[in-house]
Amino acid sequence: MITTLSVQQTQLEESLEKILLPPTDPNAEVQEIPPYKLVYVNGACPRTYRVYTDNSMIGVIFQHITHWSNAVDKIRYAEPVDAVVGLDQFMKVARVSTTATEQSPTEEELLDIEFDALTSDEWERLKRYVPETRDLVAA
Repeated sequence: MITTLSVQQTQLEESLEKILLPPTDPNAEVQEIPPYKLVYVNGACPRTYRVYTDNSMIGVIFQHITHWSNAVDKIRYAEPVDAVVGLDQFMKVARVSTTATEQSPTEEELLDIEFDALTSDEWERLKRYVPETRDLVAA
């Protein structure tokens, strides 16, 4: 039983290595649609592709028998480039809305962060910070 488990684990590790090939790997099945690279992952119908731009993955698209789709909308695209562009535009909007809604931490929250993890801007904010002392009582 241990032998079977170790064989299965080895097979899993080998299959993961094949699935997660980067677009620069010579064994990767890559389709180029400048500026994008589609790297085949697995599947017959739909075939799954990871989408890269500038060597960073932006998402996943699927090749069906009659159409292409991406992992973010319910649209059926006739061409892979359309599915990729739809995915890329969605991811750009998602990044903008995420950064627009993020709030910088308060000075009190910055005091709880490790000093090595603070940015120079956060250090400058802490240098100017004067805590409120209204609740102090003399002993």
